Amino acid sequence: MTQTIEPFPLIELTGGPEARGRLYGRMAKARVHKSLSHYGTQLAGQGRDAGAVRAMARDFVPRIEAFEPDFVAEMRGIAEGADVAFEDIVLINCRTEVLQLAKRAEALAAIRKEPDGCTGAILLPEATADGSVIHGQNWDWKSECAETGVVLRIRREDGPDVLTFVEAGGLARCGLNAAGIAITANYLESDRDYTQEGIPLSLLRRQALNQEQVALAFRSLYSTPKSGSNNLMLSHASGYGVDIECAPDESFLVQAEGGILVHSNHWQSPVALAKLKDMGLVSTPDSAYRDRRVRDALTARRGKLTMDDLRAAFFDDWQSPWSVCRPPRMNLGGNLSATVAMILMKPAEGLMEIAPLPALNRNFTRYTLAAEGAAVRAA
Repeated sequence: MTQTIEPFPLIELTGGPEARGRLYGRMAKARVHKSLSHYGTQLAGQGRDAGAVRAMARDFVPRIEAFEPDFVAEMRGIAEGADVAFEDIVLINCRTEVLQLAKRAEALAAIRKEPDGCTGAILLPEATADGSVIHGQNWDWKSECAETGVVLRIRREDGPDVLTFVEAGGLARCGLNAAGIAITANYLESDRDYTQEGIPLSLLRRQALNQEQVALAFRSLYSTPKSGSNNLMLSHASGYGVDIECAPDESFLVQAEGGILVHSNHWQSPVALAKLKDMGLVSTPDSAYRDRRVRDALTARRGKLTMDDLRAAFFDDWQSPWSVCRPPRMNLGGNLSATVAMILMKPAEGLMEIAPLPALNRNFTRYTLAAEGAAVRAA
């Protein structure tokens, strides 16, 4: 049985980084506070008080500032607008890295209990009915985050406009820009994780969306040092798509086959598998078939694929609740997990469609880079 769930609100931001941040903080204040309350409860359960966590976040700031000073200015603005501590906004943007680098052994155990899942796909022109690029993902994470997500439409003065879905207070998660670049990300884990300090993954995604050129977006994803592993899927409206499997210190490419590229939460590159140990399948065993389920459904209609075909593939419920489209269920660490959002994008049109908790709710909201507001439609 399906139900209607509140769509993610659309927030339009203008001005310089700090001004955008203040506007963002004011307009998303309730959701920012809800997000912080959720993570605060989690941290308290791990025996960490707010002061200690804020101190960890402060230590992280110089690295972010050296990478992109505007990100720090934007986060300061968000904190001011939402009436929260600056360090709390840093934590939202670096939630994984701040905790894990503070105490590696304990942190690694924590993330294996709560992996950030996802199944992503890119459809290139040779596979689609109208010759366009279609890019999307199911974001699997804590089911409570269906109440904290927002969509940002960022009118930039120094680069292409950006449309991004993100947890309130964050700078980016997945999205597209006015230059035709789109990005999604999937959880990966390896034996190299959290042995070095790197740039937070959410900020890498925002940096890619800030770019006019695919080469510069690719460079920021491929070569920037990271703390943990991650899979990054990059596409461009002109017909380009690539998957970048990232270890903290090295990246590996996976290319589309027949115009179709699908990735879940295990390493695919033969070169990567020859050089590192895949640690993620223990906590996300359903990844072993999720990518194959989606790929097979898409391959059956290669050359005729539309956004509705990708939508149908992402709704796959074989082996539910351990399925491509995950209803709220307890994960192996005893935490409530779900497909928080299904995101579908057409970069050439600046179009994004999102359904919160799609296993329960089949209503999508359409967001665009154009001036009109969000529009809700039934799948």
